[in-house]
Amino acid sequence: MKNIILIAAPAAGKGTLSEMLVEKYNYAHISTGDLLRSAAGDGTVLGEKISNLLKTGELVTDEIVFELLEKRLKENDIQNGYILDGFPRTLNQANMYDELITKLGLDLGIVVVIDTPYETLKKRIVGRVLCGKCGSVYNTLTGVNTPKVDGICDKCGSKLEKRSDDNEESFKIRMKTYEEKTAPLIDYYKEKGNLFFINGESKEQMLKDIEALLYD
Repeated sequence: MKNIILIAAPAAGKGTLSEMLVEKYNYAHISTGDLLRSAAGDGTVLGEKISNLLKTGELVTDEIVFELLEKRLKENDIQNGYILDGFPRTLNQANMYDELITKLGLDLGIVVVIDTPYETLKKRIVGRVLCGKCGSVYNTLTGVNTPKVDGICDKCGSKLEKRSDDNEESFKIRMKTYEEKTAPLIDYYKEKGNLFFINGESKEQMLKDIEALLYD
């Protein structure tokens, strides 16, 4: 299968699409956030350094991220294809990633932007509520996965909660940051000729669109 880089705005459906591709096609799912969290608890010198950086809120350097990524890309499960989730985030990281896959003899594959309308993204975030007990996620604005009883979890009956940053003001800030950082990446991969857009309004449509690219 083709390797995939996923680029998506907050709540565009990156996680949902990744889960479907892992389940249906046995893709390896690689998130740099997961790599950092895993390394932070592995008891190594590097892990302790990462742990301290994460605790203090300091940025983890690209060099550290790529050290972990190189190690992950040498594992056997990526041979069937892998999804790089939300990475690279900057042009510098994109260039470093090109150098890394050249070094490892890996194919760049396709870069997929999940194209979801602004208002849909806003409703997904502003309307999101979660169950603090079982972790189930619902939405009060999209008409999809609405709790049967307002404020109560369908699965365990516990009270639903709202994250403090799931509000319109925070959403606008996150979108502005995403647009500023992503625009150069889109241009970068467009020039390479491997950039594609898929419709992110439903999980069914996302899967249909990306499967058309995988079998092209």
